[in-house]
Amino acid sequence: MHEDVQNYYGKQLHSSADLQTNACCDQAPPEYLKPLLAQLHDEVVSRYYGCGLVAPEQLEGMRILDLGSGSGRDVYLLSALVGEEGEVIGVDMTDEQLAVANRHLDYHREAFGHSKSNVRFLKGYIEELDKLDLQDGYFDIVISNCVINLSTNKAKVIADVKRLLKPGGEFFFSDVYADRRIPSALAKDPILYGECLSGALYWNDFINLSKRCGFADPRLLESRPLTIENPAIEKALGNIRFYSATYRLFNIDTLEPACEDYGQAVIYKGTLPNSRDTFTLDDHHAIEAGKVFPVCGNTWLMLEKSRFADHFEFIGNFETHYGIFAGCGLDVPFLQTSNAGAEACC
Repeated sequence: MHEDVQNYYGKQLHSSADLQTNACCDQAPPEYLKPLLAQLHDEVVSRYYGCGLVAPEQLEGMRILDLGSGSGRDVYLLSALVGEEGEVIGVDMTDEQLAVANRHLDYHREAFGHSKSNVRFLKGYIEELDKLDLQDGYFDIVISNCVINLSTNKAKVIADVKRLLKPGGEFFFSDVYADRRIPSALAKDPILYGECLSGALYWNDFINLSKRCGFADPRLLESRPLTIENPAIEKALGNIRFYSATYRLFNIDTLEPACEDYGQAVIYKGTLPNSRDTFTLDDHHAIEAGKVFPVCGNTWLMLEKSRFADHFEFIGNFETHYGIFAGCGLDVPFLQTSNAGAEACC
């Protein structure tokens, strides 16, 4: 499928208006990012085909890798957020997209007031990151925006991301997911594949694949249903439903497969500039500033072992285990009884 995707994004699509569905369509950015997005070059923006926003908090000085960087929109946005001491590297396989991205290196360096560019673009396949000049354990964050669905070897991509991240680093990305596995006949359709639909992972396969690759507890940050808005394509897809979703995966080897309760809590200090009142870790952890917030062991580690540690106070330890953390979708699987004194059956 590599040649089909290269042809679709390099020759058939000349702007986002050429897309046949709304799968690769962006979402509204937060207010603080709008001034930076307004500074991006028009050609870079017009050749952008992402489905979400991949700009997490606390990026100053970070080293970031963008998989399937395309025209460079996310790379250049992130280059402003990491600052001159940070670095952003984009990887893409499409010559036409790389040409657009490389044309505007100086434009964005000047727009963001950098004395030297903090951006670099590499040509390559995201399934072959081991063939590129990329150092193991080098990156604080790896991002991907509506690209892994186009990959022909998703397990290899996720495993390589794990290898390239620093301990405590984060895989933060948006993509298209399906509510069931895609039939093989549809997966071979170049239009459906190029539109980010027939290569989409069934969401539960993604969760299990991530765990097998070493990311024990993938966290969903936000999601929205996709309305295809193309009758012919809707008919071909039948009852399959698609969603645009943003996940974050932390490279912390001590994370457990489930949310375990150790009686811990955190207090958010309110010190992240764009999240003074509330820090959002995922779709069920909105942590208000100044409030004691009970957490499972995995959430504790995601905050304590990552770049967010200085923004929290940590209460408790891992000495006493209380079972599964309440509300995490798991419970004791055995028959429960309130009659503790009932006679045992032999």
